[in-house]
Amino acid sequence: MTYKDLIYSVEEQIATITLNRPDRMNSLSRSLEAELHGAFDEADADRSVKVIILTGNGRAFCAGRDQGVALPNGGRSSDPKGRTHAEFIEYWHRRDSHKIEEWSHMWRLGKPIIAAVNGWALGAGFWYQLAADITIASDQAVFAQPEVRHISATSFMFTYLCGWKAANRWALTGDHFDAQEALRIGMVNEVVPHDELMTRTRALARRLALVPEPSLRLNKAIAMQGIQAAGLHAGLKLEGTLATLVHSSHNEERQRLLDIQSAQGTKAYLEARDGPFQPEPMGPRSKRPPK
Repeated sequence: MTYKDLIYSVEEQIATITLNRPDRMNSLSRSLEAELHGAFDEADADRSVKVIILTGNGRAFCAGRDQGVALPNGGRSSDPKGRTHAEFIEYWHRRDSHKIEEWSHMWRLGKPIIAAVNGWALGAGFWYQLAADITIASDQAVFAQPEVRHISATSFMFTYLCGWKAANRWALTGDHFDAQEALRIGMVNEVVPHDELMTRTRALARRLALVPEPSLRLNKAIAMQGIQAAGLHAGLKLEGTLATLVHSSHNEERQRLLDIQSAQGTKAYLEARDGPFQPEPMGPRSKRPPK
């Protein structure tokens, strides 16, 4: 395959997939997300590849879905304007059900995926590193789901991995947290110095690649099929429906933010959404902004 918005390379039995929209903090457009899953399939089909590394180019791993991309009708996904109630709910039901298939796709692969989180991991980027088999974080990594502040859904995957107390603390506020907190709650395997991230991640990938291919493939299946059979898959199916209700719960506060975005742009919209939450408890927004 040829790729426009990611870099794909293979060396030492390791396929490295690098999200490559640094000017947009590697935010996911529909085309990039399609490329990403195409790259997963390419690596999975290549018998010379035993391990996959997923990372980002620049200061972000992935800052979520691209807020600057409009729908074909010119609107935003969170804006019901021009759509009936039924159309708005149908849109979100299809989208929320599909994202679960995207994570399941990662778990079906016969090759383990190591997420090397090099910076911001927000929204959909937060979820992709959650869905990876192993996550190594730079000490400069930042994690959050700030989209809940404009009415959006978290994922049961976070609760399943980290426990409901930890997940509720961060998912109900959208607050940013740092790599050490991610390690404390069990969301990442290791935190390493930023300039050693890829060296350390590749070293681990080479260790995995020493293991015979059937052991890698089938032992990953034991873990990932097992947790789905033990309840994760059922929880995610329920999430697909409940997330639809979250996303289609349009109210006056969301409309206020959409009006700001329409009149003043995305930067003003994000300032209006996140400003009341600053200073945050940790991470780069933990200091009170100057007046």
